[in-house]
Amino acid sequence: MYRFMKRAMDMVLSILALVLLSPLLGILALLIKLDSPGPVLFKQLRVGRDKKLFHIYKYRTMRTDTPKDVPTHLLTSPDAYITKTGAFLRKTSLDELPQLINILRGEMSFVGPRPALYNQDDLVAERDRYNANAVRPGLTGLAQVNGRDELAIPVKAAYDGEYVKKISFVTDTRILFATVGKVAKHEGVVEGAKANARE
Repeated sequence: MYRFMKRAMDMVLSILALVLLSPLLGILALLIKLDSPGPVLFKQLRVGRDKKLFHIYKYRTMRTDTPKDVPTHLLTSPDAYITKTGAFLRKTSLDELPQLINILRGEMSFVGPRPALYNQDDLVAERDRYNANAVRPGLTGLAQVNGRDELAIPVKAAYDGEYVKKISFVTDTRILFATVGKVAKHEGVVEGAKANARE
């Protein structure tokens, strides 16, 4: 029953968030345009529920000549590609706000496993072991409040599997509140040349 309620809550909350945050969304878009040439939004192919592919939306945080579909930690000089505004957006996780559109469209949920890149076969395979590919990916998740970028793929997938077993209103609420605390403290965010597994 909660899984049906979860989708309805996602729709209502994403609409409210888009309306209430519209001034902030506009300001961030302007800062990105002033900082570097290129589009405001960045879209990337990700793995959704039942391994169906979709385009995730983020604020663009890197230069337009950055190699496509390559995790930041695999770039030769990642710090050289991240813009000044982008560094701030990534540190504060504000670059994720456009995913409210993905939530409204039903491609994501507020809480769930973070969507893997379409070419992250190792992560997708690990999640298969825990049935974690059978649920909508999330803006945040259990792995994000337990290490985020610092987690190895097997550990991340195990957290995703644990979440699938415990999906409930209480679990989602706890993860959302924990996420606010983690973001405020910048915990688990590893960037640039020091990045381990930036999504």
